[in-house]
Amino acid sequence: MDTESTYSGYSYYSGRSRGSHRHGERSRDRDRHKSRNKDSRSEKSVTINTPPAEPLLGDSSVRGEQVQDDNWGETTTAVTGTSEHSLSQEDIVRITKDLEDSVGLDCRRYFTLTLAVILGLLVFLTPLAFLVLPYILWPEKLQTCGTACEGLFISVAFKLLILLLAVWALFFRSPRAGLPRVFVFRALLAVLVLLFVMSYWLFYGVRILDTQDENYQGIVQYAVSLVDALLFIHYLAIVLLELRQLQPCFSVSVMRSTDGEKRHYNLGQLSIQRAALAILEHYYCDFPVHNPALLSASKSRAAKHLAGLKVYNVDGPGNNAAAGMAHSQSRAMIAAAARRRDTSHNELYYEEAEHERRVRKRKARLVVAVEEAFTHIKRMQEEDQKKTPGDVMDPREAAQAIFPSMARALQKYLRTTKQQHCHSMESIQQHLAFCITNNMTPKAFLESYLSAGPTLQYSRNHWLARQWTLISEASVTSGLSDGSIFQLKCVDFSLVVTTKKIPYIQMSEEYIDPKSHKFVLRLQSETSV
Repeated sequence: MDTESTYSGYSYYSGRSRGSHRHGERSRDRDRHKSRNKDSRSEKSVTINTPPAEPLLGDSSVRGEQVQDDNWGETTTAVTGTSEHSLSQEDIVRITKDLEDSVGLDCRRYFTLTLAVILGLLVFLTPLAFLVLPYILWPEKLQTCGTACEGLFISVAFKLLILLLAVWALFFRSPRAGLPRVFVFRALLAVLVLLFVMSYWLFYGVRILDTQDENYQGIVQYAVSLVDALLFIHYLAIVLLELRQLQPCFSVSVMRSTDGEKRHYNLGQLSIQRAALAILEHYYCDFPVHNPALLSASKSRAAKHLAGLKVYNVDGPGNNAAAGMAHSQSRAMIAAAARRRDTSHNELYYEEAEHERRVRKRKARLVVAVEEAFTHIKRMQEEDQKKTPGDVMDPREAAQAIFPSMARALQKYLRTTKQQHCHSMESIQQHLAFCITNNMTPKAFLESYLSAGPTLQYSRNHWLARQWTLISEASVTSGLSDGSIFQLKCVDFSLVVTTKKIPYIQMSEEYIDPKSHKFVLRLQSETSV
């Protein structure tokens, strides 16, 4: 009996344990099923997996904020393989918007060009039509054209030729940029020319075509007056479009928002959009290339300071709300960072000193390597003079031959100065071949890498912005004024422009009598012995 009760008790507890075990298995199956469903749902999100390898030179130029090893040429391992590239809905919308903007700009450009061509044909064909229509409609009634009339033909021909060349030189030039609004003065001139030609046609139709005027010399003089008036309108266009803006009236300050690079320019009477165009033309020639890698030092330093700070909750997780915890943690982080701020300037000083020391060291190695390479080139040139013409190397082959001797030092220097994304191996070899062709010195070759040059010096892939956005409170067609501020914004940075009017300078003249500079030296007759 006792054994049966014991056995039944054992079976009871074992049944409970088996039931709990089966219940645990079912709960684990449900958890696995939920996690599997969650994983299957997460697989629908857009992800790009990168291989766990050291970043290459091109990748480092894109990231720019990661600390990389200087010996990248020796320790980098490239991992190749298949990867999935997918686009999100935002990327598709952005690409579609870019395509629509480009199509809109192209349509507007061709529409403006079409209107200009139509107006130009109307202007040049109108005087010829004035001369030809009487011979077609009523040739038997026209009076004979004498010597004075034939001289007017020559005058019309040469004036039309001069007008054609002048219009081609002033208006039919390749556009430098696409502006957001129409150029006001050019539109006014186009409307003026159109109204002027239409008024001439109206007078011609009423007084000549309807009455079938027989005085052909008067008709020719009428066409000559039209051509003369068109020449005067062209002179007005030169004054409004070219001469008006030559006198400096404003001093503009242009500052780049990321690194604070600043330049000053003098501009004339321009609208805001044309002033922005002139500033962009100066920007590509005067400003050093924008290097976002140089801006990562402060970010990494701040992240390093905050990485060593930890916040502990002494009261337990259940006593405070999530919002209160986040607020208290942020306040604690700010207070700790403020206490450590007193010693951060020492770290900044030693970091900059160490960086300058490394730059000087890399520069010295690079200068020595380049000088040795150019010395080797001179020896090769002396040897090539003794060889047959078929065995002489061209500058491209010579550059490829000596490039490996300086490649390591140049790569390390570019990595240290954060310029590796601005210079590719192909561009360096082309520059080296150019220096060899023109018999330049090692210092001339290194000038492009030791100091940051203007933006146009580098490849278009590194600096050319597809579109600039003009941000201004005032209308972009209004003229510049004292204190006006606007921005030119691209993807990576913006240019902040501040305008100051050049003050009126009052000069006065002061006459100095030439006789006032004369003086008399009187000496005593008695002198000491």
